[in-house]
Amino acid sequence: MKSWAVQDAKARFSELLRAADKAPQTITYRGQPAYEIRKIDSVLQGKKPMTLVEALKLCPTVPEFELPPRGGSHRKPPDFGED
Repeated sequence: MKSWAVQDAKARFSELLRAADKAPQTITYRGQPAYEIRKIDSVLQGKKPMTLVEALKLCPTVPEFELPPRGGSHRKPPDFGED
């Protein structure tokens, strides 16, 4: 996997994309790996987008919990400075 500085990736973008066809490419920012460019698999390209319901079904379930009961009017009425 080749590593590209941001300015090089920007200047040689077409070359970066051609290289990403063969293997993932890393773009560094201030010397640290920051981004990875890779080609999308052809299997994923033909897949229809997931609906919200399908995505929620994939989410892990959490144990049931109960919300504490809400108190009635235990709050002090606001002070508007009236005497």
